Amino acid sequence: MNNRSRVAEQNTTQPSTPGTVASFARFVVFGGGTGLASSAALVALSGHLPIPVANAIVTVAGTILATELHSRFAFRAGRADLKAHFQAGGSAAVAYLFTTAAMLGLHAVQAAPSIMVEQGTYLVASGIAGLARFAFLRLAVFAPKSAGKAGSPTTVTATRTRALGRDALVAAA
Repeated sequence: MNNRSRVAEQNTTQPSTPGTVASFARFVVFGGGTGLASSAALVALSGHLPIPVANAIVTVAGTILATELHSRFAFRAGRADLKAHFQAGGSAAVAYLFTTAAMLGLHAVQAAPSIMVEQGTYLVASGIAGLARFAFLRLAVFAPKSAGKAGSPTTVTATRTRALGRDALVAAA
């Protein structure tokens, strides 16, 4: 058997989406990075615009950017479509309402909470809202769209054939 007639076959199983831990780590990094950039943008804009207007602009732009980053990198779903942007925006609005309710609830039960209690309440509420957003985005917005069973990994069989001195790579799903 000579080198020209050899066929090497390699089976690889690649999940259509990264694992939950990897997705969550990317979600935190990109969401946190967007939050920090939004904070800097808010400071920059607040000198030129009223705070509510600057905050609205930064919130919308930050949500659009974060959705695109989550779609492409955290969940590896490619470019986010308009529906995904609306769904992610809706989940951000629900998270905002949840954290606002937590802060209002704190002030309803304690007239003058300390800064540590306020920050603790806000961070816990933000953490819960973030976990809920992650689950919603992963399971509903950027869920894998597979032709086979839902949630099953995609198996790709790659066959490398050396024919007439040239390599050809053939992939079949």
